Amino acid sequence: MKEKQKIKLGISVGDLNGIGCEVALRTFEDSRMMDFCTPVIFASNKAISQQKSDLGINIAFNGVKDAAQAVDGKINIVNVWKEVPKVEFGQATQEGGRFAIKSLKAAVAALKNGKIDILVTAPINKNNIQSEEFKFPGHTDFLAQELKGESLMFMVTDDLRVGLLTDHIAVKDVAQAITPKLIRDKVNIMEKSLKMDFGIRRPKIALLGINPHSGDNGTIGEEDDKILKPVIQEIFDKGTLVYGPYSADSFFGSNSHQNFDAVLAAYHDQGLIPFKTLSFGKGVNYTAGLEKIRTSPDHGTAYEIAGTGKADPSSFKEAVFTALKVFKNRNEYLELTKNPLQKQRVKKAG
Repeated sequence: MKEKQKIKLGISVGDLNGIGCEVALRTFEDSRMMDFCTPVIFASNKAISQQKSDLGINIAFNGVKDAAQAVDGKINIVNVWKEVPKVEFGQATQEGGRFAIKSLKAAVAALKNGKIDILVTAPINKNNIQSEEFKFPGHTDFLAQELKGESLMFMVTDDLRVGLLTDHIAVKDVAQAITPKLIRDKVNIMEKSLKMDFGIRRPKIALLGINPHSGDNGTIGEEDDKILKPVIQEIFDKGTLVYGPYSADSFFGSNSHQNFDAVLAAYHDQGLIPFKTLSFGKGVNYTAGLEKIRTSPDHGTAYEIAGTGKADPSSFKEAVFTALKVFKNRNEYLELTKNPLQKQRVKKAG
């Protein structure tokens, strides 16, 4: 019997002047990683050879023209471009942004066409990626356009999951952006993802307040009382275990997050500061709600250490394992929902 082909893991290299290539290559410098998946890097043989040489990384790779030609047991490089990019470690250059987008677009196209199964994206610079062809604040918005579904920025580790109601918008615009529809949509995406992607049958979700102390009964803003509380009650009454709003300043410090399967923060830093503090560099950014699976490490380009060989691949490796785990969980979930008899057995067993 023919051995089942391993999961094909696509990798976009991000900014060549940052640490993206380094953390990706160092992840697969450990040959045991090939037991879990077949890596497919979207760049070029010359670009990866240059990175290997500059960083002192000793790995072999297999160049292919198309992801469909990727070989199990090898690190595969899809040649997306023929040029030799000028690498200036630590510098935010237009060329660095241009090749980051070339890699990303090729990887997403392969994901859409089923030539890879999952995607891990290395960090990009949100400034130098901007052009006439690419006008998105980051990966999440681009992926939401290219892949079917509504997206949720979901930061995850084994025991902590934090999603965002609003992500890359100015703090001054947060309160106006949070509407009853947005809350319903994000809670719905989070609940579905917890069930389908993380195997949690009856997830409990906490919402953090918008204002300090969740508004102190209207003393510090009325958004929590007038928007969050009524919608939370409405969603709860329909059967979703959602609670709040909770005062964000003490929520994590008091370990209240341990009582829930996930937390939905009102805005970017409200969720990411405690998440990155508690995840100790092993956090993963997962784009929930899409028909395809994409993860990324929870750090940026790290220009300050790029090219020095000091980059820690831990978060990138966790992003790989998370993508693999979500892929398997989702396939099992979809199989169960297709087979009502098996689903009934599982329910009785639980």
